[in-house]
Amino acid sequence: MQEKRPLVEALEQFHKKKPISFHVPGHKHGLLSNLPRLIKDSMLYDLTELNGLDDYHQPEETIKEAEQLLTKLYNTDKSFFLVNGTTIGNLAMIYATCRYGEQIIVQRNAHKSIFHAIELVGAEPIFVSPEWDEQSKTASYVSLEVIEEAIQQFPFAKAVVLTYPNYYGVSSPDLENIIRLCHRLELPVLVDEAHGAHFHAHNGFPNSALMYGADVVVQSAHKTLPALTMGSFLHIRSQLIDSQKVNKYLRMLQSSSPSYLVLASLDDARSYVERYSPMDFKQLMDKREVFIEALETIPLIEVVQVDDPLKLLIRVGKYSGFQVQQAFENQNVYVELADIYQVLLILPLLKVEHEYAFAEIRKRIKYAIDNLKNEIPDLMNNNLYHIEQKSISTLQMNMELLSEKQGEWIPYVRAIGRIAKGMIVPYPPGIPLILPGEKITVPILTELEEWIQKGALFQGEHRLEEKLIFVVEE
Repeated sequence: MQEKRPLVEALEQFHKKKPISFHVPGHKHGLLSNLPRLIKDSMLYDLTELNGLDDYHQPEETIKEAEQLLTKLYNTDKSFFLVNGTTIGNLAMIYATCRYGEQIIVQRNAHKSIFHAIELVGAEPIFVSPEWDEQSKTASYVSLEVIEEAIQQFPFAKAVVLTYPNYYGVSSPDLENIIRLCHRLELPVLVDEAHGAHFHAHNGFPNSALMYGADVVVQSAHKTLPALTMGSFLHIRSQLIDSQKVNKYLRMLQSSSPSYLVLASLDDARSYVERYSPMDFKQLMDKREVFIEALETIPLIEVVQVDDPLKLLIRVGKYSGFQVQQAFENQNVYVELADIYQVLLILPLLKVEHEYAFAEIRKRIKYAIDNLKNEIPDLMNNNLYHIEQKSISTLQMNMELLSEKQGEWIPYVRAIGRIAKGMIVPYPPGIPLILPGEKITVPILTELEEWIQKGALFQGEHRLEEKLIFVVEE
């Protein structure tokens, strides 16, 4: 079992030298900073590419060793630390696999960074719609049958891009067979596994897409492992994609001034997975079970379990997830996200030595629910339903033509049949509801109205507070 953390150790050794800074960053080991003391102290380790600390974009020493340990742990051809988040990994893997005008099959409920990457490359997306999962009330995975049909309709596609698991922790029973099908056709499979960095820690978690043979997998180490925000992993194990080509785009797209704090946290997160034991997992699951049982004694609460044990969904009677989220926040309990039906909790990947205040959390949640009973439930008279989307679809207008068109703001209630010029993204989870170049349909507007009525937050080009959206001018 590997105990070594090359980057962490290098930073500690460098700090012990009491170095004098005549280099960037300008805070000079925190000396010039007026930030709170706890933040300021961390600046002692906020360094740059100095002798003994290696060069992130041309690693030959500690960073190289740390990435080699990551590669060995995940059993890949090559694994990388990412300091610009999974977003940059998604960009790099798509740049490395397709070119302007080429087709790429992509899961319709992918993260916005996937669609940004496709737009930047100038590729033509072929959308494949996921199955509706009634248990979690979310769009989940794309079936093998839909992928087969998409490949038959678009045989010149250059890659298949999938999300696994979905944001809510729902995995895919078809992923292994999809990858086998694609590989028989020499079609690479790229997987945004942002929420699965911990899957490698124990076989009680779902399998990583790497174990099923995916060519490139990007994971957000900061989501479920103890890494700083923006810290991610990119893994390559493929006979179809050259790791040097991916590395080329990583060097082009990532910051030339990487955060050594983020890099050190990635080294530590890798070590955390490496040292995660069966006893750690058993203790986690025991505490999780007690927590769930305690929550279920609270009137109105329904706890929904999914494939990933770190994800729990909580529903409360006829109250919307946004109402529940606000009630929880009034008690200083902050969930990952809310949607129309529920809130999502991401549990910590605890080890035996860790304590977590589950009893206090349960107490606060009960108090939140007691106060919530004084409000009128948003869902009481709301007949919510899921509208099926086409299994396979394309943009009504390609991005090149779209960029040449003028746009106009119109009331969204009059937008049926119009072509969107702006992206609208409920955030979180960051999955676009409307994509530029897409025809706006009744199902899309129905879902948009549901999100708006329940108080969702949106990113993208919109003026929804004025009930306006951006479309191609006619």
